Amino acid sequence: MIYESRDVAATTAARPRLLPWSNLDGNPCYLVTDDTGTGRLSRLADEIEAVQLGMADDLLGHAVDLLGDTRATAPQLRHLAACLAEALHDVHRIARSRGARLHVSDGDEEDADAVPEGGSGT
Repeated sequence: MIYESRDVAATTAARPRLLPWSNLDGNPCYLVTDDTGTGRLSRLADEIEAVQLGMADDLLGHAVDLLGDTRATAPQLRHLAACLAEALHDVHRIARSRGARLHVSDGDEEDADAVPEGGSGT
């Protein structure tokens, strides 16, 4: 699903923004807008990213505590692993989205094209 701004300035957008949520089929959602990033959906995406990062940080603290507890059960550890995987997915999507919005100078475009989307470059 792509949300498009109806502004004339939207035609100057360099790249669509990867949003921090998926559609009902699990596919990524993108926002095409002007370069200001101050629209209502952009602000909502910023707020959701902040919540997701905060939750990941809280979960990391919980993980450290649970992994240090010798009485932790296998179901507790499996649940922790599932929650960590979901949080890592969210953080990875945020990093990809923010990285794609970084300004690339003319000399760096070749380097940016060398790493495929979703690839680690290693």
